[in-house]
Amino acid sequence: MTNWRRPDPARSRTQRSDADADADSSAQAPGDDPAEAAPARRTRPELSLKGRALRLLSMREHSRLELERKLSSHETREGELAEALDALTARGFISDERVADSVLHRRAAKLGASRVKAELQAKGLDEAVVREAVESLRATEQERAREVWRRKFGQPPADASERARQMRFLAARGFSGETVRHVIAGADDED
Repeated sequence: MTNWRRPDPARSRTQRSDADADADSSAQAPGDDPAEAAPARRTRPELSLKGRALRLLSMREHSRLELERKLSSHETREGELAEALDALTARGFISDERVADSVLHRRAAKLGASRVKAELQAKGLDEAVVREAVESLRATEQERAREVWRRKFGQPPADASERARQMRFLAARGFSGETVRHVIAGADDED
C-alpha cells in the first residue's frame, strides 16, 4: 500500500507539514523525478538566411521581392540578405520566369488576364516577364471566362439583375469587359 493521497486544493504548499512532505518524497521512486525522466529536447540550430530562403523555395516558387519581405526580419547585418539572395539567383534557385509560370499554372484557369497581371506585379516581377505572361493569357481569355461562367452558373441569366450579377462575377475575376459581354451574350444565344 502506498502513502499517496489525493491533493487537497484547500491546502497550499506552505501549509503542508513536514510529515506530509516526507511521505510524499518517500512515495516517489528514485528515478521518478520529472526533470530527470524527460529527455532533453533537441534544439535545432537557427537556419541561416540562405537556409530559410531555400526552405521557402522548397514549398513554392518565390520572387526575390517576396523573399526579401519574408526574410528581412531575420537579417543580422546590413547587406547579408542581398548577398544570400544574389547567391541563390546565381545558382538558379530564384527565377522570375518560373514564378510567372507557377502563377499562370495555378491561377489562369480561374482568373482573367488583368487579375493575373496584378498578382505578378505584386510579386515584383520584371515588366517584360509580366507582359509576356499576360499576352499568353489574352489568347485564351474568352474560353477561360466561358468555362468559369459555366462552372459557376451554367445557364443564361433569366433577367437583368441576374445578368448584372453574372457580369460582376466575371469582372471581379479579372476578365475584360469585352470578354464578359461576349460570354454573357453567348450564354443568351444558347437558349
